[in-house]
Parts: sequence; C-alpha cells; structure tokens
Amino acid sequence: MNDPGISGPIWLPTAPPNMAEYLAPNLQPIPLIPAIAAIAALLYLAGAIRLWRQGRKWSIVATASFLAGCLTIIVVMGAGIEGYGLKMFSIFMFQQLTLMMAVPPLLVFGSPGRLLLRAMPHRGLGRVVLRGAISGLRSRWGAFLLHPAFTIPLFLMSFYGLYFSGLADSMLRSWTGHVGLEVIFLVAGILFTIPLISTDPRPRRETHLGKMVDIFVEMPLHAFFGVVIMMATVPMVAFFQDMPASWGIDPMKDQGVAGGLAWAYGELPTVLLLMLILFRWQRDDSRTARAKDVEADLSGSDPQDLTDYNEYLSGLARRR
Repeated sequence: MNDPGISGPIWLPTAPPNMAEYLAPNLQPIPLIPAIAAIAALLYLAGAIRLWRQGRKWSIVATASFLAGCLTIIVVMGAGIEGYGLKMFSIFMFQQLTLMMAVPPLLVFGSPGRLLLRAMPHRGLGRVVLRGAISGLRSRWGAFLLHPAFTIPLFLMSFYGLYFSGLADSMLRSWTGHVGLEVIFLVAGILFTIPLISTDPRPRRETHLGKMVDIFVEMPLHAFFGVVIMMATVPMVAFFQDMPASWGIDPMKDQGVAGGLAWAYGELPTVLLLMLILFRWQRDDSRTARAKDVEADLSGSDPQDLTDYNEYLSGLARRR
C-alpha cells in the first residue's frame, strides 16, 4: 500500500499496531539499512573467522556485541515496525533512540577498526583498504569528526534541531528523507560513542574525566527534550497527525508516548555507558598504582622520589 503523504517506494501496514505486527517479517520495498547491516555482519564475521583459522586470538564477546548491533538494526529497520514508523511518532522515536543510543555501543564495543587492521590482507586490494583506513585515522578530518565539539552538537541537533525547526516534517514526507534521517541517527550515535568507549586506533584519545564531562553534558539536555515533547499541547510534527484511520490511534497521545520514550528509554544506554567509563577509569588507576608499586620494589625507592629526581635531571638537561 502506498500512502499519498509519502513519496517513494514504501509499504504502509493496514492492521492496527501490536507486537506481532511490529515483529512480522514485512520488509520495505527497498530495505537499504537492513541490507547494509547484514553485509557489515558478514564482513565482520569473515574477518573474525580468518583470524581464528590462523590461530590468532579475537574476542568472542566483541564478535557477539557487533553481531547483536547488526541484528538489532535488521529487526528495528527491517521488520513490520519500520512500516508503522513511517506514520507513528512513538515508533519513529523508538527507532531513532535505538539507532542513536542502543546500537552504537554494541557496534563500537566490537572494535571493527582493530579487526580490520588485523584481519585485512596486506597485499592487493587489502593493502589499499588498509592504507585508506590508516590515512583516515591520521587525518585532520578524522580528528574533527570525533571531537566532542562536533559530536555533541550533532547528537543534540538530531533532537532539538530536527523537531523544533520543522526539518523532520519536510524530510519524512519522502522515502529518501525518511531513510536519510535514519542514517543520520546511526552515524551521529556512532560518532558520539567512539570517543567514549572505543579501543580502536583513533586520531585523538580523551581522558576519562573528559569522557565523563561529555556524558554529563548530553544527559540533562537529552532528558529535557523528552519532557518538552510530553508536555506539548500542540503537534510537534504535523506529519505524524495524519495516521491511517484503521490504526485507531490518537496522534496527541502517541506524541506523549514518544516524549516518554525520549525521556526514559534514552537514559538507560547513557547510564550503562557511564558505568563502563567509571569501570575502565578505576581499572586503569589500579594498573597505574600496581606499576608504580613494582617500580618502587625494584628500585627500593618511593615512586614520588623517583619522579622528583627524574624531573630534576630533566631540568639540568634543559639548562645546558
């Protein structure tokens, strides 16, 4: 079924929404994002299998995490839920939050960049790919795209800028605009998450304190957006007010559900990221303390004394 309000190759369900319809394997005519996710999963699995066959180690946990992220994309973008997301604000918001906050940590935790560097052949096409990847990691553009001064505004603009400017209302009226927004959500989420938890090589590494600041800057602004949507008494996106009558849904109540999702569901992945950052911070501090203790045991001196002595020697060297 083609909806006159949406141009392009789309399929819109006629049955009222329920869990069975959401999870039904009803693909859109052009399931672009699910296809990309499936290809990414196959490429990742091929790289992991290549390392295992060579007797080299690769984390099963990282593999499971990346594949879970790809599977989540396939279900949320490829099942019947995508059809309802074309016209229901709450479902579209659920998809947005999943793409921006739930999927990126799963993908990034899988360390696809490190797998690429380890599994890619160092000859032929593989060598070209490796050179391109390394050049990208060392480029100024790579550093800019992963800098908090870019990632945090991009992340927040995907909420405030999109819905308060009317951009969503115009883009959602076509298949290309709808899919384009979903791609933007996923990319924005990945760029925001990489500096926080990625162990892949990258142009710039943040301190644990810097990561905490990034999280605390994003959390209240994101939660406030959900509250604004819930309290709104007028439609935030006019496009979502025109639903099929057979669905039997009140658009304003559906908008309230969308706001509740933005406030509640959006916070859970952020809290989990915060816990992971705190855990790694504590682990790194413990390793540093143990290393200093070993150094002190081997030298028979207090670590701080050694540090002061080394600084004294460095000062003498600079005066010469």
